[in-house]
Formats: sequence, structure tokens, C-alpha cells
Amino acid sequence: MQASHTRSWGISLLFSLFVGVSAAIAQIEATPTSQAVPQVRLQVGAERPAAYLDLLQDKRLGLVVNNTSRVGERHLVDYLLSQGQQIETIFAPEHGFRGTADAGAQINNSRDSETGLPVVSLYGANKQPSPEQLKQIDLLIFDIQDVGVRYYTYISTLHYLMEAAADAGLPLVILDRPNPNGAFIDGPVLEPELSSFVGMHTIPLLHGLTVAELARMIVGEGWLKSKKPLDLTVIPVANYTHQTIYSLPVRPSPNLPNDQSIALYPSLGLFEGTVVSVGRGTSMPFQVIGLPNSSAGLFTFLPLSRPGASSPPYQGLLCYGYDLRQRTPKGLELSYLLSMYKQQPGPEFFNPFFKKLAGTTALQNQIMAGWSEAQIRESWQADLSAYQRIRTAYLLYP
Repeated sequence: MQASHTRSWGISLLFSLFVGVSAAIAQIEATPTSQAVPQVRLQVGAERPAAYLDLLQDKRLGLVVNNTSRVGERHLVDYLLSQGQQIETIFAPEHGFRGTADAGAQINNSRDSETGLPVVSLYGANKQPSPEQLKQIDLLIFDIQDVGVRYYTYISTLHYLMEAAADAGLPLVILDRPNPNGAFIDGPVLEPELSSFVGMHTIPLLHGLTVAELARMIVGEGWLKSKKPLDLTVIPVANYTHQTIYSLPVRPSPNLPNDQSIALYPSLGLFEGTVVSVGRGTSMPFQVIGLPNSSAGLFTFLPLSRPGASSPPYQGLLCYGYDLRQRTPKGLELSYLLSMYKQQPGPEFFNPFFKKLAGTTALQNQIMAGWSEAQIRESWQADLSAYQRIRTAYLLYP
């Protein structure tokens, strides 16, 4: 009886183990791969202090930063001060140090209320640090989140900073960040005669580079006016590729409040050179388009004065158009522009700013001549192919 009981207990145990193992295997097989294999966390340049803090020791620092310059939940300025670093000056781009000013608004020099540090504007008449402003600085740092579109002005601020650093013989450290539109290379390549603060480089509207990669291109292609070499150091993003989907933790400017607006920005930004509203003055900027008294669409929105859009186009006028919040953006889409032009055709649809945003005179002429989207895109291909060959030499990420 004892032996029989032992055999029965052993068989039961084996059966239980078999059932348990089978259930575990079934659970593993049913688990999606993305859950079974943990994803490696992306680290922006600023979150890799071991790679750059030694470079800053005993240096008087000048920081080109804004509200996106974060080390986790802390601002880069606060983080560096906590590490005993000596910050002399904060330089601020369009929208200011805290990132709250209207697009195009004049930014005045001031002092940061939290740290007491001087804040020098690099937007408006003073687009680059002057030699006088750099006298007390040993090293410059650039850490600003870009969105990968040529007419977004942070990369123009970067260009001027690079020239000032080279002229002053100061090293420049770029703490790199992902490009949320980095999977796309599209649009017309800038014609040099249309160079402006909303387009300084002969690159496509969607250039497919991070700011550090673009800086490498600016140096490598000889686009700096300075006759002196630039001492450039890049702290790359860890665990990043150009196909990585990256959701920005902080809005890069007041009117790009979420991922949808950032994804639509390459397509809708061109409307800033037309009569069409992109929803400034609403809770949906760069996610809706429309005109007052228009038959463009049934969706309506009402632009009003609000922080970041104190005097929006068509303030107080009901606009009719389209709600694009549920669309799936795919880089640069011309269908929105062509559709709205059909609602109000003619040269009065455009303003002089359009050609600067487009970076070419051809796009406006093509639209007015009735070209299809396919025909317009075909006209870009030779320039895009040439750009892609150049771009390859400056890539930091797969």
C-alpha cells in the first residue's frame, strides 16, 4: 500500500508539473513579441551626463536652451547647476527661454526668475551671440528639441551659433535629440536665392536629420561664413534610429501641443504663407485648417486670443474647413494645400512669405498652373536624390 501510494503521488506530481509547464509555454507563445522582449530605453544626449560632464569641468558655460532642454524631469540649467557647473549666460531662441512667446514675437533680454541668470535673446535683431556676449564664456552648449522641418527656426539659431562659436574660437557641444519626423525626406530643396531665417540651407523641407547630424552637414559642406574651424562635439542619442517613433515629452513651441500637430506641421506650415488659418488661437493649432465664409468644409472653429497666439489670424471670426485630428499624417502631404487652393484660386491665395517657406518659386507657380500632386512631387526627385547622397556622409544613426 505504501509503495502504491508513493507511485500515485509521484504520477500526480509529474502531471501537475506538465500542466504547469504547458500553461507557461502557452502564455509565452500568446504574449506579443513587443511585451516578451523589453524595449531598450532611448536616451537623449542630455540624459547621458557621463559622456559630457568631464568636458564642462572648470568651464564658464553659455547654454542655448529653451523649455525642451530636459534631463528627465529637470531642466538642463537646473541639472548642471546641481552638478556644480558654472553657467554664465542662457541664450534663448524664438519663443523664448520658457517657450511661451508667440511665433515671431520680439524677445527681450532679461534674467531668469528662478536662477537669476542673464537670458540673451537670439531671435529678432540679435540672431547670434556677439563677441562681447561671449567674452566671459569658455564653452557653448546647444540643447533644443527640433521637429525636422526646414522652416522651423531652431536650426537657423543653431547655424548662427556655430558661426559665432567658430569666430570666437569656442568649443560647441550639441546634446542631440531625436527628430520626430526623421523617417521622412521630402519636399523641394531650398533655392539659395530664397535663403532666410525660415530656410538657410540647401536641404529639403523634410530633411531627415537630427540637429547634430545637420550641424555635421553644415560644417562638412562649408556652409559657415566663418574662416575659422569649429571645434564641434556631439553627444548622440542612445538607442535611436531614424525609424524610431518618438513622442515629445514637452511641446517644442506653443502652437505644436501634441504629436499630431508635429506630424501635420510639415504639411500645414505652408499655409502660413496663404490666406488659410491653421487654427492658431484655438486648442487645435496645426490640426485644423479653414477660412471665414468658406464652403471648404463643414467643420468650424473660432480663433481667439490666447497664450502663444495673442493676435491669431481671423481672430473672432468663425472659420469653416477641416478637422485633421483623426488623420494619419505621412510626412509632407500636398493634398490639403491643393484642396484649399481650389476653394479660393488665384494669386491672392498666397502671400510673399509662401515662397520663403516653400524654399522655391516653383511650388506656387505649379499650384496656380493646376499641376497634380504627382507632377509636383516628380519635379523634386532629382534634387532629393542628390541630397540623399550628400546626407549619407553625416548620419549618426541607422
